[in-house]
Amino acid sequence: MAPSPSSKRRGPWGFVLVVLMLAACGYIGWRYVSTRAADAAVDPKSSAQSGPPPIPVTFSRVQLTDFPVYLNGLGTVQAYNTVTVRSRVDGEITKIAFKEGQIVKEGDLLVQIDPRPFQAALDQATAKKAQDEASLRNAQLDLKRFTDLARQDFASRQQVDTQQAQVDQFTAQIKGDQAAVDNAKTQLSYTTINAPLSGRIGFRLVDQGNIVHASDTNGMLSIVQLQPISVVFTAPEEEVSRINKALAAGPVPVTALSSDGSRTLSEGKLDLVDNTVDQASGTIRMKATFENKDNVLWPGLSVSTRLLVDTLKSVAVIPNDAVERGPNGLYAFVIDDANKVAMHDIKVSEAGASQSVVSQGLSPGEKVVVAGQYRLQEGSTVAPNEAATSPAAPTKEAQNTPEKAP
Repeated sequence: MAPSPSSKRRGPWGFVLVVLMLAACGYIGWRYVSTRAADAAVDPKSSAQSGPPPIPVTFSRVQLTDFPVYLNGLGTVQAYNTVTVRSRVDGEITKIAFKEGQIVKEGDLLVQIDPRPFQAALDQATAKKAQDEASLRNAQLDLKRFTDLARQDFASRQQVDTQQAQVDQFTAQIKGDQAAVDNAKTQLSYTTINAPLSGRIGFRLVDQGNIVHASDTNGMLSIVQLQPISVVFTAPEEEVSRINKALAAGPVPVTALSSDGSRTLSEGKLDLVDNTVDQASGTIRMKATFENKDNVLWPGLSVSTRLLVDTLKSVAVIPNDAVERGPNGLYAFVIDDANKVAMHDIKVSEAGASQSVVSQGLSPGEKVVVAGQYRLQEGSTVAPNEAATSPAAPTKEAQNTPEKAP
């Protein structure tokens, strides 16, 4: 028997309806299973028992070590000695024996002034002395003759005295002649200008052929002594007593650094503490000397200075990153053996840019948190990781300026 036309029309739609119903049932079953699994994974009882995960932090140990106390300051390099070379006589420059920027040694020839007028004056003074010496010898012979005649009563006492006065007169003239000779020699020596000290020459201020005068104020050149060299710097007035105490105990090391403090230039020692405090700035001026064998320090250069005023023996040292500030003062997070943190109130006696000296609140060997503190509170559980570097022995980079503890 053949199917009716109505059954042919319902066949495809019925199949589609069945498929949709099966898909809906499958989706509902999948959601039910997933929800149950999620609920089982987030069991309130198990979550309460396990607690929050440990907080990752970095720690460093409290070290017992010596801590050098430094004062930082700003200074200016000054030549140890500076000389402006001037002429002491008038004359024409016949020779320039130096080059600009040249390093000279004490006694080296610098400038030659025409010596002929001064040589002539010396020759004239020498001749006058020889003339007076001849007159003196003749007067002495006459004195001897008059003395002999006076013994035989052939000459009066007056003649002897007059001749003695003549001898004394020529003797005095010769002394004056010798003084004139010495002066002429001195003036002649001034025509040869030598370096008064070892150092570096600056710009040449005169040229060969110029006429120079003893009254000139500008000079012909300048020489600065670079080895050794000085640095003048300042420190706060409240540090004067500690600086003087350090200076009285022995040589006080001073380090000169680049103006930004990133590079060490030279090592020297403190030579002088000024005798007065600058009331306008509240600072004390000091001067340090450096050998400067490599000429890295140059007059006029601005530098940073680091002055060692004390060394604290066997003190507790921690990184500055471990020091926290709260409403009650300074504190640090300390990790115990159960990896839980506790807040310890601390006192800092000396502090630098990277390390601090703790006078109260911590013991050597304790673990203090240096990174990750922002998530911590009293009793938090942590996952500690020791820092790669430790303040066991302060290096030169870690020897910073002490600051007053808050």
